[in-house]
Amino acid sequence: MLIHPGVSAALAEHRPVVALESTIISHGLPRPDNLRIAREIEQSVRDGGAVPATVAVVDGQARIGLDDAALERVANDPDVVKVSVRELAAVAARRGVGATTVASTAHLAARAGISVFATGGLGGVHRGAVETWDESADLTTLSRTPVLVVCAGVKSILDVPATLERLETLNIGVLGYRTDRFPGFYLADAGYPLAWRVESPAEVADVLRARDELGTDVYGMVLANPIAPSDELDRALHDRVLASGLAAADEVGVTGKDVTPFLLDWFHRETHGASLTANVALVRSNALLAAQVAAEYVRR
Repeated sequence: MLIHPGVSAALAEHRPVVALESTIISHGLPRPDNLRIAREIEQSVRDGGAVPATVAVVDGQARIGLDDAALERVANDPDVVKVSVRELAAVAARRGVGATTVASTAHLAARAGISVFATGGLGGVHRGAVETWDESADLTTLSRTPVLVVCAGVKSILDVPATLERLETLNIGVLGYRTDRFPGFYLADAGYPLAWRVESPAEVADVLRARDELGTDVYGMVLANPIAPSDELDRALHDRVLASGLAAADEVGVTGKDVTPFLLDWFHRETHGASLTANVALVRSNALLAAQVAAEYVRR
């Protein structure tokens, strides 16, 4: 595992660091905009007072923080693969290039000593999981990884109530950032209440410190930060595109980890780019908030 010198120095000096996933770069955003947006997301972390650490596997080496050449490689290499925790060893052994998911990013970030991680939407229980058992590794990984994930809830293409039940079962705490409702990625409200609400980065940091003192820091936590009302998709458009996308995925037999990139691409096309605008806005918002939380958390 190679930690970027800037990230390593920040960790050694107890300065705030925020981990960022790389699957959004390779599989979640269209080329050539993905590289520019990746740099903008890193800048949002800097704007919040923290050091960005984008995570990926490059030529078999897990990297915590990418230089420009590595970031461009992840953005443009046609052979880059989506890598969760279970694929890390195989990709590393074969000297491959892998873009890390929420699960693998959280795992590697924790190993590097990074406590705060920003992403777009958390993975969860897929629709129809009662028959398919299709559930994102994000959930089980967070159940044993001491990382706070700042996200806009879970992607609305998932089974939201089932995901909330699994988060409870797996002892993954969920905090609503200035909201009592669980966000739905493109939508500020997925339709389900939250038990715990926080109002500021300092309050989130207080929760993290209490977690450390009580010994529950073996579990991950989720800070659900809703997309701004001015950035969310029209709900009628969202529901219509989601229904047609799910039908299209079923028709062509898309399953497992391929469902999310398929539906994100479907949303991009069918909303004529509006979903991409929303996606970028929410990720940048999460990156900024994560940096602010990390900055408060190191003041202990």
